[in-house]
Amino acid sequence: MNRRHFGRSVASSALAFQFQVVPSRVFGANGRIALGGIGTGGKGATDIAESAKAGFEIVALTDVADVRRNPEMTGKISALRTTRDAHPDARFYTDYREMLYDLGDKVDAVTVSTPDHHHFHAAHAAMGAVKHVYCQKPLTHGIWEARTLSRLAREQGVKTQMGNQGQANDGSRRCAEILRAGAIGSIREVHVWTDRPTWPQGFDRSPEPQPVPAWLDWEQWIGPAPFVDYHPKIAPFNWRGWWDYGTGALGDIACHYLAMVYTATNPGPPLRVQAVAEGGTALSPPIASTVTYEFANGLKYIWYDGQKGARFLRDSWSLQKGEFNRPGNDILNGLDHTRYDTAVVGEAGILYFSYFRTSDWVVIPSGRLDGFDWPAPSSPRAREQNPYAEWQDAILGKIDQAESHFGHSGPFTEMVLLGVLAQRFPGEQLEWDDAQMSVKGRPELQNYIQRAYRKGWDLRE
Repeated sequence: MNRRHFGRSVASSALAFQFQVVPSRVFGANGRIALGGIGTGGKGATDIAESAKAGFEIVALTDVADVRRNPEMTGKISALRTTRDAHPDARFYTDYREMLYDLGDKVDAVTVSTPDHHHFHAAHAAMGAVKHVYCQKPLTHGIWEARTLSRLAREQGVKTQMGNQGQANDGSRRCAEILRAGAIGSIREVHVWTDRPTWPQGFDRSPEPQPVPAWLDWEQWIGPAPFVDYHPKIAPFNWRGWWDYGTGALGDIACHYLAMVYTATNPGPPLRVQAVAEGGTALSPPIASTVTYEFANGLKYIWYDGQKGARFLRDSWSLQKGEFNRPGNDILNGLDHTRYDTAVVGEAGILYFSYFRTSDWVVIPSGRLDGFDWPAPSSPRAREQNPYAEWQDAILGKIDQAESHFGHSGPFTEMVLLGVLAQRFPGEQLEWDDAQMSVKGRPELQNYIQRAYRKGWDLRE
């Protein structure tokens, strides 16, 4: 069985070898967990550094960019060198399937900090080999992928965490408890806004191809997604503005901004979703959009992203700024829209919240809290308000699971990505059949829910 075939086979089934795969060690109170970092720049650099700080032993690094072959790495990609230099004894790979094959039981857990289109395959292969997984948001690029990872994590009994790290803050968990206790009465609507995208979106054709740098494994970067010729305007960062590789502003930031209210309201799957969008194309997400989710209990989530009237400038491959897309003053009540990113509208008031300042929330009218019966804490708190420490505690058996384990973050990601699907068909109301994982009356959309993969990456091959 060669290395690349290993990745597909183990990902297809935990019984691929026809014997039980077990974790490499039983950890004691001072046990160190051997970790392989998949994706070592950008957010990957942070995930690996913070995991090491929490006490993980970094034994492997995987990245399509090999800094040892490019001593001139600067700017956004300079973190690749920082990560390699910080862990000189870690084995280096450009293919995570080869890393899992080579190291076998010498690695116990992985962080997945790749572009969105690799999240599923990397996490699936790791869990298939019974490795614990910390995966960046959104959990996956597609809806079927999110549901599949949730199921596999449950079947394999591994400890998981999605990287919407603000959810580990005490302020976020406390605010969810207060909302559940009725601080503003029954919740009717949730409004959430961001000025992202800050990267180019809305283009209608690819940039002209450029030669692939010698230090970059471009075939591995493309991986399971449709092929496109290399250009630095695509990677290392601007992939977020491509439907085939990223999920736009909604996929990028909603798993952060919506996490607290999703936990507080526990809405279940949406019944329907509809998007109003500007500037989107068949290749690229919209420059601005408003997405409305409707749930069975009458609750609505309204998401606002981008800048109205902005446009894509092809010569500079950038966005021209427009007007911040946000709720009206009937929701904002004159508050600074840059100070908060969430308004939770209840029958008796509105709670304003910020993902970046989770303890700095406010209720209008403030008198609503006079005599309020403050609830006792009911949600477990992350050790040191640290998502990596919380994941480590789950692996060591000190807690059952981290807050954003895949059983929770999988359905959450499905909800977010249903809005991403609506952005591709603006103006159309999509009726969601959660049990069948399909849009009612729209069988042609199934390819967006579970897309085909490039040859060599289909788990069924």
